[in-house]
Amino acid sequence: MIIGDALHAIDVMGAKILRLDANGFLGVERKLDGTAWSESHPLSITGNQLLAGAIRKAGGFSFQELNLTVDDIAAMSHGGADLSYDFITRPAYQHALLMGDTEFLRLMLRQMHTLGIDPGSLIHALQNHDELTLELVHFWTLHAHDTYLYQGQTFPGNILREHIREQMYERLAGEHAPYNLKFVTNGVSCTTASIITAALGIRDLDAITAADIAQIRQVHLLLVMYNAMQPGVFALSGWDLVGALPLPAEQVEHLMLDGDTRWIHRGAYDLVDLNPDAPLSAGQMPRPKTLYGSLPTQLNDPDSFASQLQKILAARRAYDIAASRQILVPDVQHPGLLVMVHELPAGKGTQITALNFGSTPITETLHLPNIAPGPVVDIINERVEGDLTAEGDFTITLDAYEGLALRVVSTSPMI
Repeated sequence: MIIGDALHAIDVMGAKILRLDANGFLGVERKLDGTAWSESHPLSITGNQLLAGAIRKAGGFSFQELNLTVDDIAAMSHGGADLSYDFITRPAYQHALLMGDTEFLRLMLRQMHTLGIDPGSLIHALQNHDELTLELVHFWTLHAHDTYLYQGQTFPGNILREHIREQMYERLAGEHAPYNLKFVTNGVSCTTASIITAALGIRDLDAITAADIAQIRQVHLLLVMYNAMQPGVFALSGWDLVGALPLPAEQVEHLMLDGDTRWIHRGAYDLVDLNPDAPLSAGQMPRPKTLYGSLPTQLNDPDSFASQLQKILAARRAYDIAASRQILVPDVQHPGLLVMVHELPAGKGTQITALNFGSTPITETLHLPNIAPGPVVDIINERVEGDLTAEGDFTITLDAYEGLALRVVSTSPMI
């Protein structure tokens, strides 16, 4: 039945990219204790392979939106869906922003590599139609009793999960950010912009100033750089492009009678000012407050979100960062700093993504062994930032919430 639906979508509807939602539950049976077994079930894995194989034979490809353990995402990718939605690091990079600390994000990036997932196989995304899920399934089930070193202490997975969830709920919703709403027990309904306002301590969305919008845009571009300046697929939504804020709950109260709070972040938007005065979409969804304006307006302003996004994506394309290989996520001294090192394809050298998730400037000397020395160039703004020494040292300076995409222009190959 599911294969038939997929083939109908390709052959009749003209789709080429199919999203497989919760395909980890294609096989299910009851355990001896009465609970259901579906994750890692052999029939789930086999069913996924049959489904994804049929899609490929029909000329399409698929990605799985599978919020399970890293192990299960890896297992379901072997011969199954072509790509996987990045549920591995998505809550982790939001945690880095909310806390100004990238340690949990580095932990998840390293878990991904340890369990055999190439970041090039993932769809790294900003906002989508669902809530920001905080289930952290990896630490809830299979790895609940494994131990992890975090902030100088050793935690069992289930305790680490609760600690991270408590931090995120406290900063992302409730009294601190009443415009974001919990979604059942698994996450928070919010837009990318309202995650950022919560991180910046903005409690009243009606009191946002022009200076606030400039800072929100800066942080939004930092999150763009995290997702776009690494191997894999980059995804963003129309809500991101216009800087949409959540709808006031009373505007969609009739849609939330069953407790589904996600409607607050699904407001209608008009990308090209087709009908700028319409309060509702054709589907009767209210228009939310937006911070950036329409695309035509933004593209006439070189400092706008869309114009700067355009520059980031041009650099990503020029150096084929999507097809690069992540070779290092080094330890750092400053808690807000994240560094990802990538080997570019076709002999284009080494690319470094350096991001400051904190609210204070950073100056730090990185040690990057086994990389040929040479000038280090900012590939977005096309300027030299310094030199990588023969010992692998490079000093980086970042303003608050600033990101840099760098390339080492090596003068000689490493021997």
